[in-house]
Amino acid sequence: MERHEDDLVRLSWLSAVGLEGERLGVGILDALTGSHTIRRFDLPVPTMLPAVLRQLLLPVMWDALGLPRSRTQWAERMARGAFSDAEKEKISDYLESRYADRFRIFSERPFAQVAGLTALNGRTKTSALLVPSTASGNNVPLFSALSEADHLDLSPAHAVLWLLHAHCWDTAAIKTGAVGDEQAKSGKTTGNPTGPLGQFGVIAPTGSTLYETLLLNTPYWPDGLPDNDRPQWAWDERPASSGAKSPATPSWSVRPAAGLLDLCTFQSRRIRLVPTRTEQGVRVRQVVVCAGDRLTTWSEYELHTAWNHTAKPKAGQPARRPRRHTSGRAAWQGLGALLSLSVPAEGDGPYTSALLRQISDLQADECLPPGFPLGVETCGLEYGNQSAVVENAIADSLPLPVASLLADDDWLRRAVLECVDQADRVAKALDSLLSDLRRAAGGAPLPRDKGERPSARLLHTVDDRMRRLLAGLRTIGDDYDMLEQAQQAWEITLHRAARQEADALMAAVPPRAVIGRTEKINGKEVVFRSGKAAGAFYARLNEILPRVSETAALGGETA
Repeated sequence: MERHEDDLVRLSWLSAVGLEGERLGVGILDALTGSHTIRRFDLPVPTMLPAVLRQLLLPVMWDALGLPRSRTQWAERMARGAFSDAEKEKISDYLESRYADRFRIFSERPFAQVAGLTALNGRTKTSALLVPSTASGNNVPLFSALSEADHLDLSPAHAVLWLLHAHCWDTAAIKTGAVGDEQAKSGKTTGNPTGPLGQFGVIAPTGSTLYETLLLNTPYWPDGLPDNDRPQWAWDERPASSGAKSPATPSWSVRPAAGLLDLCTFQSRRIRLVPTRTEQGVRVRQVVVCAGDRLTTWSEYELHTAWNHTAKPKAGQPARRPRRHTSGRAAWQGLGALLSLSVPAEGDGPYTSALLRQISDLQADECLPPGFPLGVETCGLEYGNQSAVVENAIADSLPLPVASLLADDDWLRRAVLECVDQADRVAKALDSLLSDLRRAAGGAPLPRDKGERPSARLLHTVDDRMRRLLAGLRTIGDDYDMLEQAQQAWEITLHRAARQEADALMAAVPPRAVIGRTEKINGKEVVFRSGKAAGAFYARLNEILPRVSETAALGGETA
């Protein structure tokens, strides 16, 4: 096979969008050295972005250039807006001289794979095994266009993307036993966890260019990277005393993470892509996927998740655990956790990712301008049936006012969280109105996990306005009057949307709801009538939205 056909350094296998919206095809070298000319990647699924960043681009950058040792060094890199000529030369030397042979797809030492990996039963499986949205084995999506008997032809570019995705997000449970894996029993290995990113909700800060995104996902550490911390393609440089198995062999280890490079690139599976010559060129139709490394400790290095802190954990349980995203909730509904900059002083609670805490420190030292176009990409997978199948994918992107991450001067953060809390409380008030109206009509409240709720419709209605609000607050500076106007406009938006939902609910109730009925609740008789329910709802609405209610009291326009 010609080198250019499988050379990830030079092959244009990553689809990207330029600053003017133009479509680009780049390899690893061009993606990094030209990162200031790239706005974002155009990837098949949102969960692929953290896989490409963590498994590839960030480790190459960190290993080639080293981490910034201080805020000043970090700020100098960000201020340049692009890699310097000297840095580009280091990256080029790293990829084209030092490790050129480690970034080929089908070579004697294939990238992120095990050459010659063979299942104990001698069989290969369809490449659909790498793609959660297609049918394979236990994973049978409801609307898959393919069955397990069909071929899924992956180009080398797409095969590598799904290879990285599998290392990060693969399902758990039983994996095929590999020849040479002494831990395989009866042709299989059991007890495999999901891929590392499947164990938490991913939070990745983004900027206006790929270069900014790379820097925002780079920590500054005074001591740099540990000496024994190596990426998977340089595993042979680790001290022999580490006792861990090489990711280029079928054997695997249960071990702690050696550092940031190891954590981001460790091979949670042993995989081989099987190339086939077709009329369209080289394609990957078959793969071998076996058990890979399992990390016992990793949280001290993890950058891309928020945490739940437990003040008094149970015996043997850690004081903090990674948070997962909730299906059906927009990212802005979880801003309370994203903007929690420190461990709760008392009791249990969330606190945000190491990278967002770092951005808070950088903003406090004016290393980032107040109007910096910070964004946040969130994603996760929901697994079912012992984590052996993928049930749902969660993904969202969010503009975030960088000033809301200031720890000392938290006026903007409090305002943002107030807006989020108001939406949540109005949504709950609508659901309470629905329950009261159903009782007034002679029915019962909807079960918690069934039925369509007005709260969901409300939050969907105001979703776009919330995102516009957050984007606008990125450039608000210290203008308190503008902030007050923005909050006033947000309350009007909520009030209008809530009133429309309430009017629709009232119009749907039968006439008997006017008379209502009496129920015994906790030993007391409670009367439920439609008029009483509406009155309670609007009183609650005025309490939640004080600016609107005050304007109405003064005779102003509220809707």
